[in-house]
Amino acid sequence: MTNSKNKLLVVLIIMSSLIGYLEWGGGNSAFLFEMEKDVLSKLFAFPNSVIHPLTIFPMLGQVMLLVSLFKDPLNKKLVYWGIGLIAILLVLILFIGIIELNWKIIICSLPFVIVAGLFYYLNRK
Repeated sequence: MTNSKNKLLVVLIIMSSLIGYLEWGGGNSAFLFEMEKDVLSKLFAFPNSVIHPLTIFPMLGQVMLLVSLFKDPLNKKLVYWGIGLIAILLVLILFIGIIELNWKIIICSLPFVIVAGLFYYLNRK
């Protein structure tokens, strides 16, 4: 697969990782990009309040994917690690959506799973 197609898939993976959706008690809901903005704003002021594996690992995965975009040729190991770190959260969210039969959560999690799976499928040896 060509490097430009792989880079396009990586951009789609990053974008799809931001549209994950969660709902929780009291009628609260948010997309991951909204929650990520809150985490980043609190990271320097109150780091202990946001340091958690389910916040840090996916964000580290996104950074890895962004860094891989600037490598030529694309560093596939970096992409695989980035996808894996983001998948920790998004597959958990998808699982929660399936258990609760919440179609909004399922539909917002599926693009990441599909595009990441497509990247793996097209780059298998």
